[in-house]
Amino acid sequence: QVQLVESGGGLVQAGGSLRLSCAASGSIFSINGMGWYRQAPGKERELVARIFSTGRTNYADSVKGRFTISGDNAKNTVYLQMNSLKPEDTAVYYCNVARIREYWGQGTQVTVSS
Repeated sequence: QVQLVESGGGLVQAGGSLRLSCAASGSIFSINGMGWYRQAPGKERELVARIFSTGRTNYADSVKGRFTISGDNAKNTVYLQMNSLKPEDTAVYYCNVARIREYWGQGTQVTVSS
């Protein structure tokens, strides 16, 4: 079993920044493949960013150049630095990892006001 706990969401004005954290515990020994998804009201959940132990990262086109995913293997924690936030970034953000099966965090709300 793997437990994922997110933190760092909140309310911010457009153009502002937030940093999300996701701490993993249980049967997980690296940050390989950990990622962030988001789901806005009435929309499907979408991948925002993912990181691998090699250092490779993937980003959704909509956040490239504004969001940065990073990780700390020693702490089994990944971060999502979100800059130049836009109202369309408003969503619940979920941490995700796959280890035999998929695991999800409880989600953290990010609200960007215009």
